[in-house]
Amino acid sequence: MMHYQDRILKELTQKDFEVDHLGEEKFDSPVPLTSYNKEQMDRRVLFNNFVQLNNKLPAKDILSFERPAPKSKIFFDSSKINVGIVTCGGLCPGLNDVIRSLCYSCLDTYNVKNVYGFRYGYQGLTNEFNHTAIRLDASTVDIIHEHGGTILGSSRGEQSIEDMVDTLVKFNISILFVIGGDGTHHGSARMVKEVTKRKLAISIIGVPKTIDNDIAFIFQTFGFNTAVEEARRAIDVAHVEAKGAKGGIGMVKLMGRHAGHIAANATLASGNSNICLIPEEPFTLDSLFSRIEKRLRNKDHLVLVVAEGAGQDLLVKKKGKEKFDKSGNLKLLDIGTFLKNEINSFLNKKGIEHTIKYIDPSYMIRSTPASAADSSFCLRLGSYATHAGMSGRTNCLIGHWNHHFTLVPLSLALGQDKRVDIQGALWQSVREITIRED
Repeated sequence: MMHYQDRILKELTQKDFEVDHLGEEKFDSPVPLTSYNKEQMDRRVLFNNFVQLNNKLPAKDILSFERPAPKSKIFFDSSKINVGIVTCGGLCPGLNDVIRSLCYSCLDTYNVKNVYGFRYGYQGLTNEFNHTAIRLDASTVDIIHEHGGTILGSSRGEQSIEDMVDTLVKFNISILFVIGGDGTHHGSARMVKEVTKRKLAISIIGVPKTIDNDIAFIFQTFGFNTAVEEARRAIDVAHVEAKGAKGGIGMVKLMGRHAGHIAANATLASGNSNICLIPEEPFTLDSLFSRIEKRLRNKDHLVLVVAEGAGQDLLVKKKGKEKFDKSGNLKLLDIGTFLKNEINSFLNKKGIEHTIKYIDPSYMIRSTPASAADSSFCLRLGSYATHAGMSGRTNCLIGHWNHHFTLVPLSLALGQDKRVDIQGALWQSVREITIRED
């Protein structure tokens, strides 16, 4: 089986990994460079860290990411510029942590004039909604990392690109930090085009926010570790409930519209799940019922984990009656309650005594404060995003790959989704841990 990264190698060239920049870096940076930073300044992060034995890898096939390190020369005269921050899409642990880090990095490290927070996502960048921008300072963001959510608020849906760029001009914004997911950064890419069309020196830097961890070319997004930890707690609670009743079934529905990363990793972290269903691996009700019956007859209890996007093909959908959210995403039907009812009906027909405890912790997970690991990760994301913006980089995301922070061109990150590879090592481990007691 060809490894995911090997398949990508055949489709991309180094040009796809190169990040846009606004122009010459001619201003002295206020950031004192350490010997480490000077040594690392021109080093890049390899995309593929696998090497096939006895096979030479041509130099043209060695793909690498630029690193968002501090530089001795920067594009903007940092003490004379304004920067903006906007948070879009659904909530995610760590949003406030990223906002706080961006503020401190801009105000303390680079001494910028003003940091503006635009309210309620892209709505705050338009005239239509009349949301007043917030001027952020140290006192505003002092303890926000201790709380979930975002002090700037958020929203979904497209807004006028021309109107948003007009707002950037009105506030004299030189760098806009956009914190959001896939749909949000498609909007960022369109803003870059409008900024380029007007020949404006505005950098747009994305900080990827997706609790599902499904943005390509980024190993990990902030909030994911917190989500897995909280999901594990829900699975463990479901396990206790299941063991407390004859024929006890604990069912946990987790986030994951198209990718089952949270469900898979939480299943491994808990070790108490017997069945894990994700969008990437289709299943039938007959095969699921067979596993459930076998497990209950052998062990008298089970825990089932299901990602919200799993099994959507099993649900009755009336063509033309589909519903979409403001971002244009198809609204998923509730696989959790569907499976609960179907499993209950099947076991009743079989005469198998059972009790189903159904848990959906989704909003509790996405609204919780970031864990220690995620909070630390967010702080570094904000710092590296600031370095990238000040250097004049634009049209990119701050990524994380092979244990290093990277710059990922928007076109590269948005070109495909990152799903669980059902032929890969992660899913193999899930299979092993969930079938051993069937």
